[in-house]
Parts: sequence; C-alpha cells; structure tokens
Amino acid sequence: MKSFNWKNPTMLLLTAFIWGSAFVAQSVGMDSMGPLTFSCVRSIIGSIVLVPCIIVLDRWKSPQERERVAQMDLRTLLLGGVSCGVVLCVASNLQQFGIQYTSVGKAGFITALYIVIVPVLGLFLGRRCGLKVWLAVLIALVGFYLLCMTGGFSLERGDVYLLCCSVLFSCHILVIDHFSPLVDGVKMSCIQFLVSGVLSGIGMFLFETPTVEGILAGAGSVLYAGVLSCGVAYTLQIVGQTNYNPTVATLLMSLESVFSVLTGWVVLHQKLSVRELSGCVLIFIAVILAQLPEKEKQSVS
Repeated sequence: MKSFNWKNPTMLLLTAFIWGSAFVAQSVGMDSMGPLTFSCVRSIIGSIVLVPCIIVLDRWKSPQERERVAQMDLRTLLLGGVSCGVVLCVASNLQQFGIQYTSVGKAGFITALYIVIVPVLGLFLGRRCGLKVWLAVLIALVGFYLLCMTGGFSLERGDVYLLCCSVLFSCHILVIDHFSPLVDGVKMSCIQFLVSGVLSGIGMFLFETPTVEGILAGAGSVLYAGVLSCGVAYTLQIVGQTNYNPTVATLLMSLESVFSVLTGWVVLHQKLSVRELSGCVLIFIAVILAQLPEKEKQSVS
C-alpha cells in the first residue's frame, strides 16, 4: 500500500473550511458595495497580506530551498500568476453576478459542478483517473444535489453565469496544477490576486459607482474575505495542489459547500433537513473514498 499523504489533503481541507465559513461575510459585504467593487478590494487586500508572508517564509527557507527557488524562471512565475489571476477574476465575478439572479442553493449546486468538469477536462490533457475517483465524483454529485437543490431545476440567466463560472474554476484548478510545481506557490498567489484586483478595479470604475462609505460599511466582511478567503485559503490551495491529483483536490475543496451549510447551522442556528444532512454525509463519503490509498501493482518476476 502507498503511504498516506496527509500534508496536501490537510491544506485543501482547511481551504474548503475557510471558503465555506466566509460565505456569510461575502453575502453581507454585497449589501454595501457592488460585486466588482467587492472583488477588487478583497483581491487587493489578499495580495497585500501575502507580501509580509513571502518575506517571512523566505527567511525560514533552508539554503537548499533558497537555491532551488533562485533557479526558478521569473517569466514562468509571472506567466503563472497572471494566468491564474485572469481566470480567477472572471470566475469569481461571474459567481457574484450569478448569485444576484438565482437562489443560493441552486448557485451552490451549479458551482459545485466543477467536481465533474475537472476530471473531464483532465482527460483532454492526458490525465486519467481510476474507477474509485470517478465513483467518488458521482457520489459527491448526488450529495450536492441533495444538499443544494430543494426545488425544481430550470436554467435561468443567473444559472448560465454560474455554469460559466464553474467551467472557469475548473480551468483555474488545472492552471494551478500546471504551474505550482514550477514556481513559488505563495509568490504566484500574491501575483494572481494583484492581477485579479486590478482587472476587477477596471470593471468597477467602468460599470459601478464605488464609494468610500460603502467600502467602509462592509469593511469587516471584505477584510475577512480578503485576509482569510483570499490571502490564506487560495495560497493553501496552490501549495496543497502541488504534485497532487487535481481531481482528488477538487473533491476536497468542494467541501466548501458542506462547511458553509454546517457553519450556518452552528453559528446562525439554521436547521438542516434530513435531505441536507444526507447530502453532507454523501459528500464526506466521496472525499474519504477518493483519499483511500491505491494498491500498488506487484511486479511479476
């Protein structure tokens, strides 16, 4: 049996928890500012927060690690940061727009479709998954339906935005999977947020009327989303995805929706139905199934 890798799953699980618990903050922040303004401010905050982290982490690195990082191509780092930033900017803003036109439950289900899209896109990139992982994806998909969909399903304007958002989040995961082994993950995360913030800022001034009063009114929400959801969680995603199966990583990060529901249950005292609890259980089963180590094939002498 292969030894269990605890480092990557732990980082990705913590990522999902932070994203899920930040749901309330994101919703409240949208009450005082537009979606582009919220995305711009939170992304810039996330980028700024990572600067001291980069300085501290560089000092903690061993001489061998410093030499390895010094040999990394600056152009690859910039290309990775810009590529991730552009995709993240469009995906996150499409999600914000979509939520305005549809229910939160349906938004959660459609966004969670990236758990299917990632392995499908991976097939075109030559990444094949075993039967166990595909079974986990199917179980998780059923779980998300039970968790998020409480009524009928119909495709509306907001749903189209969210479907496009799900495809782009899938692309974001695969782009990170490509660049994270080649560059410093924290530095790439810092660059991606700067790019996302600048692009969202351009859209903010073109299509919205941001005010200092509005931003200050949602300061608590945007700080929580910027520092934890952006600065901490997305960096954990990049580091946690390094040399790790992107489909399994996707299943772990998809627990965001489960943690969102559970946080509402614990903090806001929102009751969960048997259907919703069943969905949570199925998703947890899917994640555990995907984490079970594969049996190594014994060579025939």
